[in-house]
Amino acid sequence: MSRILAIDYGTKRTGIAITDELQMIASGLTTVDTKDLLVFLSDYTAKEKVSMFLVGEPKQMDNTASESEVYIASFLKKLNLKFPNIPVKRVDERFTSKMAFQSMIDSGLKKKQRKNKALIDEISATLILQSYLYSK
Repeated sequence: MSRILAIDYGTKRTGIAITDELQMIASGLTTVDTKDLLVFLSDYTAKEKVSMFLVGEPKQMDNTASESEVYIASFLKKLNLKFPNIPVKRVDERFTSKMAFQSMIDSGLKKKQRKNKALIDEISATLILQSYLYSK
């Protein structure tokens, strides 16, 4: 089989999570500078078979699009051009950053480690991927 790759897109950093080949387990992979994201995805998909990209869809509490959706829409166009054969699915990402931070507290990370925004982005991508896997 192939993997599902989840993207928690940000204007500075982007969190990446990946499933195992059986698409059962979600694991954080890394955080990359957003400016290097397409290069990273090209390198990764050259080594591993990816069947789908999941991209977080930030929404307001009233279900309208978040301000960051403008940047994500631009990225999605580039992603579709670069990888026309890999489908993209959007997943609601409300509260993932808060849940990621809480999971860091629950796992016993020290206060200084919890300030690592890159780790929060990676955990957020993992939560996006887990929510998709649970819904399947």
